Amino acid sequence: MSEYANKKTRGAFIAAVFAMQGVGILAGGFVALAVSSIFDKQFPSPTYDQDRVLSTPPEADYIWRIIVMFGAIPAAMTFYWRMKMPETARYTALVAKDIKQATKDMSKVLQVELEVEERADDPQLNYGLFSKEFLRRHGLPLLGCTSTWFLLDIAFYSQNLFQKDIFSAIGWIPKAGTMNAVHEVFKIARAQTLIALCSTVPGYWFTVAFIDIMGRFAIQLMGFFFMTVFMFAIAFPYNHWIKPDNRIGFVIMYSLTFFFANFGPNATTFIVPAEIFPARLRSTCHGISAATGKAGAIVGAFGFLYAAQSQDPAKTDAGYPPGIGVKNSLIMLGVINFIGMLFTFLVPEPKGKSLEELSGEAEVEK
Repeated sequence: MSEYANKKTRGAFIAAVFAMQGVGILAGGFVALAVSSIFDKQFPSPTYDQDRVLSTPPEADYIWRIIVMFGAIPAAMTFYWRMKMPETARYTALVAKDIKQATKDMSKVLQVELEVEERADDPQLNYGLFSKEFLRRHGLPLLGCTSTWFLLDIAFYSQNLFQKDIFSAIGWIPKAGTMNAVHEVFKIARAQTLIALCSTVPGYWFTVAFIDIMGRFAIQLMGFFFMTVFMFAIAFPYNHWIKPDNRIGFVIMYSLTFFFANFGPNATTFIVPAEIFPARLRSTCHGISAATGKAGAIVGAFGFLYAAQSQDPAKTDAGYPPGIGVKNSLIMLGVINFIGMLFTFLVPEPKGKSLEELSGEAEVEK
């Protein structure tokens, strides 16, 4: 999408591709709600307090399998069309070195006749990924992309994992003993879908609407800043927020952290690496940035799963050692978001510039 779009609307087009993730999140929530509701009616079972064994009916093991299998449907639907889509002209011309095929592909996409124009390669622009020239030109931007994506994913995936603990603390999910296994799936899916509907999805589409007006840098800096502010605002008076009278305020604050994650670095860390690197290294550098982000997701998913455990050994989840507690974990996430805000200053602003200007491929030999 980056290589097909024009420079005036490129940010919105890439952000719209990414925003479909929000539609997928909602679809996943609705599928979980529907499947768990059907199983609850077809296979009624007692609560955990009433019967520990029968509270998880044998049929419940099919629920997660069916939900996961639903994910194959959109993949199968898009497979055919993706196979029909040609490579971008930039890739075909600059990387595959096939100018004629690039012209033919663009003629097909644009539905106009184009003439082939051969262009000599500039040897100065043929540097590799591990060259000094790449380091000089793109080293700091790559560090900015990788570090911000890494830090963002620590916070973002940790927040997702904390959801059930936070929903339990504010009373959105009843105590485990009062539910059976199928009820718990339904309750958690309902709470997560509400958060997605009210904060996560709007955040994605705010990015689509404003990215080519505000720019990537401003949105990312703003997102990290407000994630830091709201995380600290939740964490420091945490004992205040979990009181019954303050739970609505807590939900609003927590939702705003998701809103500014998506109207912020969760979108921009995906968009910027697709714009600022040379065509022959663009996907590689985007892949490096994404892989570093997933390393952050691992830290968030596993590290904070342990860290968020209660400091009281009697209150930890089964099989987990005592941790630093949800409050201290939220403070750590606030600090991580602040560091992400600082590393954002290494990321260049692509707004209003062509891909060739951003990558230096438009430079002429002096």
